[in-house]
Formats: sequence, structure tokens, C-alpha cells
Amino acid sequence: MGNVFGFVSGLAFGLGLILAGMTDPLKVKGFLDLAGAWDPSLALVMGGAIALGVFVFARAARRERSWTGAAMEIPAIRTIDRRLVLGGVLFGAGWGIAGFCPGPALVALGSGMGAAGVFVAAMLAGMVLHDKLLVQR
Repeated sequence: MGNVFGFVSGLAFGLGLILAGMTDPLKVKGFLDLAGAWDPSLALVMGGAIALGVFVFARAARRERSWTGAAMEIPAIRTIDRRLVLGGVLFGAGWGIAGFCPGPALVALGSGMGAAGVFVAAMLAGMVLHDKLLVQR
């Protein structure tokens, strides 16, 4: 049952990203271009996602099990440290340069967009480097 729920959730998420324009790097770059031809439409998408997320995470925090029966694992760490800030800056820079973030890049890759393939390859390389260099075991 969990696989079906995961598939349907992923499909709905991917379709939402496509409909919102998050898989179009030019639309994303237009949103990030505050000094030029700014396109505020993605702000509405993000605002809606944040508003929904506030309620969903508040409800999830009161549960012990997910809808599929799996244990709820909500991170307890709430500190903002140097690694978090640097990671956010690196993520934002990559988003601004490429016009992709991980979820929309995977959806765009699935639709055959070549630029998404380059981004996903670089993202995977960064994940491997992170695990090799920074994760302490």
C-alpha cells in the first residue's frame, strides 16, 4: 500500500511542479531576477506551498504513524549553524544559475529535458562528494 501511496503522491507532486512552471528554468530565473523583468508568479506557488505545509507539519507532529503506517520521523534539530547557512547559500546559487532545484529537475529529466540531465548529474556528484568529504561516520 505504501508503494501505491508513494506513486500517487509523487505523480501529483510532479504534475503540480509542471503546472506551476517550476520545471521551466527560464520561468524560475525570471522569478529570481528581482532587478530586471521579475515574474512574481512562482511566489504565489511557494506561498501556497508554505501555507499548506504549516498545517500539514503541525498535524504530522502530533502523529506517531503516517497514513501508510510507517513511523513518523520529524527532525528534532532546530539549530541554524554554519553548515546549514552555507548549504542554503550553495543551494540558492545553484538554483539561480541553473534555474532548477532537485524536485523539478527530476521531473524535467523525466520529460527528456537535456539541461535537467546535466543538473541532475552535477547534483548526484555533489551528493557523492558530500558523503565522501563531509559526512562523519
